[in-house]
Amino acid sequence: MFVARWKIDARFGHKQGAIELLRQWEREIGPQAGTDKMAMQILTGSIGAKEASIEVNHTVESLAQLDEMFAKLSKIDAHAQWGKRLEPLVVSGSSYWNIYRVIQD
Repeated sequence: MFVARWKIDARFGHKQGAIELLRQWEREIGPQAGTDKMAMQILTGSIGAKEASIEVNHTVESLAQLDEMFAKLSKIDAHAQWGKRLEPLVVSGSSYWNIYRVIQD
């Protein structure tokens, strides 16, 4: 099992707008790529983290499941349009992914 973490920094005064667009993506676009079959969380900076930080965690069973999600997203026009609406709310160059392996007993 893995946690795929997408991190962005919101521009000053635009964090709530970015969160609202992420929630819209979660409801309308993500399920077309299989996110309805994985746990998803949106986190924001609070204590000891930048307040502008927004992280979206996707818990996946395998890297193949994550790769399948990325492949499907690349073919969804609504995803590309959504990205254009999100872009002005995000600090340019702040977006990146981290993939973590979940350690289980």
